[in-house]
Amino acid sequence: MANIKSQIKRNRQNLKRRSRNRVYRGSARTYVKKARLAIESGDLDSARSATLQAVSALDKAAEKGVLHKNNASRRKGRLMKQLVALEAAE
Repeated sequence: MANIKSQIKRNRQNLKRRSRNRVYRGSARTYVKKARLAIESGDLDSARSATLQAVSALDKAAEKGVLHKNNASRRKGRLMKQLVALEAAE
C-alpha cells in the first residue's frame, strides 16, 4: 500500500478508470463474439445486425480511448470481411 498522498490518489483514479474502461472493452468483446457466432451460423440478417452493433461498440471503445483506433479499425475490417464472404456465399 502506498504511503505517499499523491500515489494514494493516483491508485483511486486508476481503479475508477479501470472499472470504467472494462465496461467498454467488455461490451465490445461481447458484441464481436455475437457477430462472429451469427456469421458462422449463416443467418444473413442477424449477422448484419450483430456486425453493425459490434462496429458501433468498437467505435465507442476507440472514442473513449479504451482501444487504440487502429486496433478497433482492424477488428472492424476483419468482421466486415467475414460478413462480405457470407453475403457472397449466399
